[in-house]
Amino acid sequence: MADVLALVEARLLLAFGEPDARASVTFLGTDRIEVLRFTGAGAGGGPDGSGPGGSDGFQGSGPGPDAEGVVRYATLGMSAHPMADPTATLADPLRGPRAELLLTVRAGLAATDQVLRPLAVLAASPQVEGVVVAPGASLGLGEPLWPGAPFPSVLVGEPGGLVADLELDEPLDPVRFLPLLPMTPNEAAWKRVHGAAALQERWLARGTDLRDPLRSSVALD
Repeated sequence: MADVLALVEARLLLAFGEPDARASVTFLGTDRIEVLRFTGAGAGGGPDGSGPGGSDGFQGSGPGPDAEGVVRYATLGMSAHPMADPTATLADPLRGPRAELLLTVRAGLAATDQVLRPLAVLAASPQVEGVVVAPGASLGLGEPLWPGAPFPSVLVGEPGGLVADLELDEPLDPVRFLPLLPMTPNEAAWKRVHGAAALQERWLARGTDLRDPLRSSVALD
């Protein structure tokens, strides 16, 4: 497990540089889930990029934007174990899909650092609920992604755009880095009827900025 996570962290650092903050959450009966924050500013607290931690679990100061004006959050720990088919009688301890989650938002517009626990909840869902997180799936939280956010759920996007898949030695499946696309309640309901591809086409056609933490729902009529 430790070897897999070390390789995953190295892949994230190769893609985004050093995290400027990191924090962890442990749920009863699950392994620790870390969330790394990348702003392009380099390590911000101690030598591991951690700091004293505020109410959001990250270093006290808020994130600054990277060269694109965004901040990225990545989970670390979800890929320690393969995701098991919930209908399988016996889970394979080695074979099965592995993934980590990525969230990208524009910096400085909302209290997005408080996404720590919601992201950890989503990353722990394969262990807690036995779900297989895959592109096109909807993941609900029952609460906003961060305080005041209009997004209580996310759509799981296709991997490979931001971070390339991490190949592991046989018989382990590769680790895929899955982007999370925040959805408003109306978008989530529309997606349940029309499907993930139709919602993404609607976003594209309307020029929706999915990284805007303050955006309203896309027109769905």
